[in-house]
Amino acid sequence: MSATADSAGAGRASDERLRRWRLVLGGGPADGTGRALTGTDAAVDGALSSLYGAGDGKERRAGRRSAGLEASAPSVARWLGDIRTYFPNSVVQVMQRDAVDRLGLSTLLLEPEMLEAVEADVHLVGTLLSLDKAMPEKTKETARGVVRKVVQDLESRLATRTRATLTGALDRSARISRPRHRDIDWDRTIRANLANYLPEHGTVVPERLIGHGRASRSVKKDVVLCIDQSGSMAASVVHAAVFGAVLASVRSIATRLVVFDTSVVDLTDQLDDPVDVLFGTRLGGGTDINRALAYCQSRITRPADTVVVLISDLHEGGIRDEMLKRVASMKASGVQFIALLALSDEGAPAYDHDHAAALAALGAPAFACTPDLFPEVMAAAIEKRPLPVPADT
Repeated sequence: MSATADSAGAGRASDERLRRWRLVLGGGPADGTGRALTGTDAAVDGALSSLYGAGDGKERRAGRRSAGLEASAPSVARWLGDIRTYFPNSVVQVMQRDAVDRLGLSTLLLEPEMLEAVEADVHLVGTLLSLDKAMPEKTKETARGVVRKVVQDLESRLATRTRATLTGALDRSARISRPRHRDIDWDRTIRANLANYLPEHGTVVPERLIGHGRASRSVKKDVVLCIDQSGSMAASVVHAAVFGAVLASVRSIATRLVVFDTSVVDLTDQLDDPVDVLFGTRLGGGTDINRALAYCQSRITRPADTVVVLISDLHEGGIRDEMLKRVASMKASGVQFIALLALSDEGAPAYDHDHAAALAALGAPAFACTPDLFPEVMAAAIEKRPLPVPADT
């Protein structure tokens, strides 16, 4: 390769670095790149500057930066169209959340035209639910459509695996030691009796038969989902509503869904439609875990066959000692108690470490759970084996 070609290649690489730094730094006299943007690069830069070049509310009011989306639906709708053109969906969703947080655009989501333009995701659903009481009637149907789309997407991703995992766990928990012929689990029976293999006959003579109970229409397990609906738990509420509907569709599980802040609301009769569940919540407000657990405990009739799942960041506004006594009482009666700090893909949330440690001391470890892990957690609880607590908890 000639020196001229090497020089040209180095020049292109240098130009590309300047282009990338210019997009990162956002332009202006202080960026130091001296690189001008044209075409698509200029449009991408404009979309980024409208959001991230606007500074916070004080800066905009002081007039120190001129960029921004302005508080009008048309300009925001155009911006939403631009970012969907230039960025993948995952980036669009992050930028939408940042726009709501940084530029105070929540009120614009009350307009149907805006809702039709946004990229729907779990966080947008949380924002819409928090705005529900302020939402005009003309917007509510559009908002329900947006929420339903997100819920259906989650169900299509999570439902089949969840049902299969829990059905398997229920079948295993129902295995019997003196099965009828048609109920024998032959694979497990043969493995358990390999020591009784008779070479001369080429067969295993089983001394112990292992079977599984016949599929039954009767309820085998009761599951209570007790969900903190404070504002920080929005994504968890969405996922819990979807899982509640999935659990309710499993015939051998009786599912109860309870949401709480400082009051308690039982939404079990709406479990056939998770969208109704979500619009029955009221995101925000205080937290009284003790009161919620008292309600759930009062509805338990078969403690040895009951799983209680508390989904909360554990910032208790009620009576702490009573809450812990209630958990201890449920566990002593045979209830399988699970404390999830979050049910979302967001990782470890902010939570009350003292309360989490106190629950762990009672044998109820508190940990953040992703939607993909939740079926395994429930299966472990149903089979009364150790929970698959993430290693980084």
